[in-house]
Amino acid sequence: MLSILKKEFNTFFSGPIGYMVVGLFLLFNGLLLWYFKGNWNIFNTGFADMQAFFDSTPWLFLFLIPAITMRSFSDEFTTGTIEILKTRPISGWHIVLGKFFAALSLILLSLLPTLLYAYSISALAQPASIDWGSIFGSYFGLFSLASVFTAIGLFTSTLSNNQIIAFILAVLLSFMLYLGIEQLSIWYPKLPNLFQKISLLEHYKSIAKGVLDSRDILFFISVSLFFLYLTKVKLDK
Repeated sequence: MLSILKKEFNTFFSGPIGYMVVGLFLLFNGLLLWYFKGNWNIFNTGFADMQAFFDSTPWLFLFLIPAITMRSFSDEFTTGTIEILKTRPISGWHIVLGKFFAALSLILLSLLPTLLYAYSISALAQPASIDWGSIFGSYFGLFSLASVFTAIGLFTSTLSNNQIIAFILAVLLSFMLYLGIEQLSIWYPKLPNLFQKISLLEHYKSIAKGVLDSRDILFFISVSLFFLYLTKVKLDK
């Protein structure tokens, strides 16, 4: 698994993909939080917190993560290297998890520089202080959400050898699980609890409050494992 992880991670930075992903993520986040006028502008919120960042980043992830994962298996199918991988003495799970953690590592690398935002807000808020516990809890929720989007992206990349189709499918499926299910609770008011329990947005908002509930953590782990399992099954076929 580690060999696959290293190979995938090095592939990201052997070309422009890794640098573009990190650069565009930081660029758009910076513009939304500090420059563009709107609800996500930190200066317009009037509060010394990172809530605007944690509200806007999932929407960037909806497009950023599928762009990272769309080539994971689609490219292997197109070039025929998937046959080489499957003939090596590594299991299907090692292939899937190696690619999964490589993509997550790139996302984590994109998130690390945003800690400067928290430091800047803390400096601007002096002599008051910001709630660091809530901020780190929200970062954990954001990383958990990213793990689900990554698992979805890997699965959709096994459905087509066309990277654009894999990208579109990942965006649509991630959007449906993130916001679509939440909307179903409005359209079908008789089943609000059911839809809220399986809504990514609902569990993300729960963790973003700074309270790490085991139910929310298990939900994100379960959904990620479900799509990784589907990826493994599709790969075996």
